[in-house]
Amino acid sequence: MTDRSTAAHPAAPPARPDAPLFSPSAVVASCAAFVLIGALQALYGPAIPAFRDRFGLSPGAAGLGLSAHFVGGVAGVLLFDRLFGRIGNRRILGSSYLLMAVGAAGFALAPSWPAGLAAALLAGLGFGGIDYGLNQLFAVGFGHRSTAMLNILNAHFGVGAILGPALVGLAGADRYPAVFVGFALANLPLLLCLKGVRDQAPPPAADDGRGQRAPVVARSLGSVLAVFVALYVLHVGIEAGVGGWEPTHLETVGYGAGVAATATSVYWLMMTVGRFLVAPIALRFSPQAVITVSCAGMTVCLVLASVPALAPYAYAGVGLFIAPIFPTGLPWLHKAAPRARRAGALVIAASMGGGIVAGPALGKAIEWSGVRVVPLLLGAVSALCLAATLWLVRATRPPRAPLPDARPPARPSTSPEPKAGPLP
Repeated sequence: MTDRSTAAHPAAPPARPDAPLFSPSAVVASCAAFVLIGALQALYGPAIPAFRDRFGLSPGAAGLGLSAHFVGGVAGVLLFDRLFGRIGNRRILGSSYLLMAVGAAGFALAPSWPAGLAAALLAGLGFGGIDYGLNQLFAVGFGHRSTAMLNILNAHFGVGAILGPALVGLAGADRYPAVFVGFALANLPLLLCLKGVRDQAPPPAADDGRGQRAPVVARSLGSVLAVFVALYVLHVGIEAGVGGWEPTHLETVGYGAGVAATATSVYWLMMTVGRFLVAPIALRFSPQAVITVSCAGMTVCLVLASVPALAPYAYAGVGLFIAPIFPTGLPWLHKAAPRARRAGALVIAASMGGGIVAGPALGKAIEWSGVRVVPLLLGAVSALCLAATLWLVRATRPPRAPLPDARPPARPSTSPEPKAGPLP
């Protein structure tokens, strides 16, 4: 006997294995989500004077807002990594959008600073889920175009980081609650585009979409993952270190405050431009080549930044070269260690940890050596990034196929065979 309810409402057919992971509208919504998370991260700084006045905070206490956001971000990455594959992609992304919206609105309307910190933590939880979820899905969802698409996705983070402070500047820091509420509301339309996301992600491909086998890890998986994590921690530390200390360094070597602030804005702008520019390059060159050139160029630019006359231009070069490292490393990691399911979560969480640790660590080093050596300190860290990249290139290189035997085949003898004679 046929169940009438089943007959009236047949189950939706499962998605074909070759169905695209994102519809065009879902790709646009994903880029919009990265604009929003970039803006959220950048909104706290310009709003600090206003919520210091509102809650009577010291500078250190006010800085806890962004710290709570980053702690929530790391927790969000680790939490949604646990859920990845157990619940559908739509549910992960939808929950993250809602958490970020509720947290941003809660931070705007918080009656006390502890409540504001709790809301920032909640917003960071959603931030981490979006950052992890979309980076993971873009890394496996576009075949050989995944590296290019990841650079485009992360470039939109930079767009948001530029727009966020501009919005606070236009509205006025004292109106930061309205900006945060507007930002929270902007998350909600993204929920309507989740139908364009395939609910189950494909496993990492065995090839890169161009018929080439994925690199076989020549070293132990643990050591490769450890060096990838080190690369992400170090390069995000450089990114945060330049963004935080470039104005101070430029003023110390003789530039005015206005020039120093403008040069820092150019640094962030070049990071955004660099990700858009590398997208077509990533279609022609391997992630290994892109990251090697990026680390080498970043190191050279940081050394040049120690020359006062070149410093503003050199910092812009740092932004251009550092831009591709984060998004380009993820496809390389997925191909180098396709069985390490949690590898992406480790490096994304490590990148956030790098941002948290960079400020205090660099501050201590500057106390010992002075502000003028900032670019050289960061250049030394960049040289470590280059060394880590070269090690990974060797460690993930596929084994060479055995050479065919070069000896020519033996020719049959042309001499007549001796005839058998009579036995003695």
